[in-house]
Amino acid sequence: MQLHEIAAEFIKDTQASMWPGLAPEIVICLTIMLMLLVRVFRFGRLIPGAVMAMAGVVVALYFQLGSVAVAESHEIFTGMLVLDTFTVYLRMFLLVFALLFIVFTVLSRIPDQEDAVDFYCLVLGSTLGMCLMASANHLLIVFLAVEMASVPSYALAGQLKFQRKSSEAALKYAVYGAGAAGVMLYGISLVAGVMNTAHLPTIALELTERLPMMSGQELMVLGLGGLMIMVGLAFKLSAVPFHFWCPDVFEGASAEVNAFLSIASKAAALALLVRVAVGVSVPSVSESVVEAASAPAAVHATAMVADEADIEPVATPAGDPLIPVRHFIGLLVGGLAAVTCTFGNLAAYAQTNIKRLMAYSTIAHAGYMMLAIPAAIEAAGVAPEVARNSIAALVMYVSVYLLMNLGAFAVIAFFRNSLQSEEIADYSGIVKRSPIITVAFALILFSLVGLPPLAGFFGKFAIFAALADSWRVTGHVYLLWLLVIGGINTAISLFYYLRVVKVMTIDPERDGAPVPLAPISFLAGTYVLILTIPVVTLLIYINRVNEWTQDAAKQLF
Repeated sequence: MQLHEIAAEFIKDTQASMWPGLAPEIVICLTIMLMLLVRVFRFGRLIPGAVMAMAGVVVALYFQLGSVAVAESHEIFTGMLVLDTFTVYLRMFLLVFALLFIVFTVLSRIPDQEDAVDFYCLVLGSTLGMCLMASANHLLIVFLAVEMASVPSYALAGQLKFQRKSSEAALKYAVYGAGAAGVMLYGISLVAGVMNTAHLPTIALELTERLPMMSGQELMVLGLGGLMIMVGLAFKLSAVPFHFWCPDVFEGASAEVNAFLSIASKAAALALLVRVAVGVSVPSVSESVVEAASAPAAVHATAMVADEADIEPVATPAGDPLIPVRHFIGLLVGGLAAVTCTFGNLAAYAQTNIKRLMAYSTIAHAGYMMLAIPAAIEAAGVAPEVARNSIAALVMYVSVYLLMNLGAFAVIAFFRNSLQSEEIADYSGIVKRSPIITVAFALILFSLVGLPPLAGFFGKFAIFAALADSWRVTGHVYLLWLLVIGGINTAISLFYYLRVVKVMTIDPERDGAPVPLAPISFLAGTYVLILTIPVVTLLIYINRVNEWTQDAAKQLF
């Protein structure tokens, strides 16, 4: 395609779909620009940064709700981005979280008024990158979106400017992030060089045609490139062995920043992992139809059953050249997930600082959520409905994880303000001082374990059910092993969460324990209860949540 043709296509695509397709991202960009511009004027400094940020997020959420119905999946900006129900759901998730997060920071009084505009600009800038991660359809956008989300996070980690641990956390995060980004970019160059394209659906079609005829050297380079791309994604997920930054960063950064990194960053990274895994291993329906009409029967990815009103791909495992690709991705992600959740749960036992404990908890939960990816990818060529259910299970887990982890870090921040301590031992006997918040924190921790009938149980049950269904339809034994490992880790995690509850409710106040400087405010307690109530009552409206998650995944396969 010539340059003028690319430019004409871009202009046409922009006029047709930019505003409805990218309205939330555009609003966020305008909000950041406005927040920085207003600071130039004296009157602008009188407007709280939280108010401007909240207004921008509300407007972005309004435009997103206005375009919530997506009739079919379609590409925008010459195929660089894809707009479907999965994109819409993840955008809404990120915007709702940003709104709750801004309220949280106002109640916890971090950041202070002097740094508020800078802080919220960084938060919105990172959120913008995460929204692009959820809709990435091209390897260049994959890299750019990851960097847009990561670079502001490095500065956020060092937001406590006068604390040595915070500066150390920012430096470690930036150094590890730069290394992971370099490895990922090199992997992208290898894959794009071998496949002659960086467009994810085109890579899948190229693999369909060329994989059976590839030489050993090409396969080795392709596999190495895939592993290098996975390094960048694993870093964002804090998956073992790319988790080293996470505990130190969580200990040095504020609890508010930890909430942002553990929820929004993980959700966006999981969405991007889904995009890459599905994009390179599952050809889209329309492109598959074209290939089915022109390619030899021996290399068809799917057999098409055509109907005048509907076209559904029916998998034909025999002769499917993408089976090795899906199996490679499934084994890679499944192996990382098993090691990640096991290590995170075991390492959490020795922690005495609540933020470090929650860091390892975040690592473990990233492993649990990653278990849905191999279940979906392996089933994609055999039973697309099972694949969709697997991604829906992931979306459900991410949704309940927002409530659980945001509630947990909110309690940690409010206890920090009251006790001036983040050591678990200093929580001893705190139930006598703040009984309602202590009970809410205990319920959130039990939900993180996955105990019924709390919300965390439904998230884990959905993931485990997806593994079982995928094993049933594919026969891959490693999926069953992943199910067993996930179940064992759930039991293991009970003990370190229970230890925190024991310290708060059973242990007597120890000598030398910090005296509360001030009681936790009514608004702070209300905020914690607002997050805790859905965690406890999800059983009542689980069917509605399940419908939402099914809608989010319905256009992926």
